[in-house]
Amino acid sequence: MSKILIRGAKVLGGEPQDVLIDGPTIAEVGTGLSAEGAEVVEAAGKVLLPGLVDLHTHLREPGREDSETVLTGTRAAASGGYTAVFAMANTFPVADTAGVVEQVYRLGQEHGYCDVQPIGAVTVGLEGRKLAELGAMHESAAGVTVFSDDGKCVDDAVIMRRALEYVKAFGGVVAQHAQEPRLTEGAQMNEGVVSAELGLGGWPAVAEESIIARDVLLAEHVGSRVHICHLSTAGSVEIVRWAKSRGIDVTAEVTPHHLLLTDELVRSYNPVYKVNPPLRTEKDVLALREALADGTIDIVATDHAPHPHEDKDCEWAAAAMGMVGLETALSVVQETMVETGLLDWAGVASRMSFRPALIGQATGHGRPVSAGEPANLTLVDTEYRGSVDPAGFASRSRNTPYEGRELPGRVTHTWLRGKATLVDGKLT
Repeated sequence: MSKILIRGAKVLGGEPQDVLIDGPTIAEVGTGLSAEGAEVVEAAGKVLLPGLVDLHTHLREPGREDSETVLTGTRAAASGGYTAVFAMANTFPVADTAGVVEQVYRLGQEHGYCDVQPIGAVTVGLEGRKLAELGAMHESAAGVTVFSDDGKCVDDAVIMRRALEYVKAFGGVVAQHAQEPRLTEGAQMNEGVVSAELGLGGWPAVAEESIIARDVLLAEHVGSRVHICHLSTAGSVEIVRWAKSRGIDVTAEVTPHHLLLTDELVRSYNPVYKVNPPLRTEKDVLALREALADGTIDIVATDHAPHPHEDKDCEWAAAAMGMVGLETALSVVQETMVETGLLDWAGVASRMSFRPALIGQATGHGRPVSAGEPANLTLVDTEYRGSVDPAGFASRSRNTPYEGRELPGRVTHTWLRGKATLVDGKLT
């Protein structure tokens, strides 16, 4: 593998530096570096970040290859600056056994655009009645440490307690999709003024908040780790903040779309805005941004949820829930957090690389940009502005809420252990 010299990049948004990659490793970081025979990447004015890590991605394979595959999903990830993604378990068959998680893990290794770490199901078939083979999945070649029934809530308190007890033995974490099902029967969007005016079934904030409150208390009782998926309300922020003040081992994520979009967009009845949890109010959006800035919310996770055209291009009530997000996540975070002054680029690196890697135990990812570390890196043209064109996505699906919207920033290069997966905005 040849040497690569990244010249004049603003490492984590700081002063310009040169970064020399030698094989899979960062060999040197400094100024005025040179290396005979090295490929030179002129990066003046661009920001160099550690490779992004997504703790919440739906790759759909096996079973729904019409919407995404491990190959297309990891190509989308590389396009968005990601070097590692965690693949959710709601596949067909469900990733609730060692065999299925190993299949997903090996597909990621074969394709090589980013590392794929499977997330194991908490319960058999995501049915919420019986614990899945948590220990076997952890001991498999995939080495699963994160477990989630995402798409469904582990609503049975006894099952949730048992899961927390089980993963404690090997330092795992249960990632909860917080949605009390009986409070969301027939729900179509956020419960509030807009749902009342449109006559759509309301999805109350308390359906999320009540599960989070229960689960942080269970985690405290058991002495285990719980992670809250796609937190979306101001009330949820306050519960997590309270739990952390008590020393409860809880972490939380927010999606890019919940940092930017509100339920007012549902007035268009465009199913591209239909997502789980639903888009909330402007008050919620502002609370989520502040919580991400102050550390109450630990990370940004995409909840990349691809769907084929026919599942979204239909009437609102029949449409599938979800949005693609890997290829636009960093741009949305730049707009909502960096350009508003809430985070600097070092803060973005913390929330989109360092912390998610730590929560998910992604070996070799979320590491400092320094000599001796794996060369998992992302180069961003932060001065770029352009409208989103889903026709150019690497993802197999096009269900983005940002089509035609102007967003800042563009990932130009991604390196996975020194190998370029994206060069000048084009996949290798």
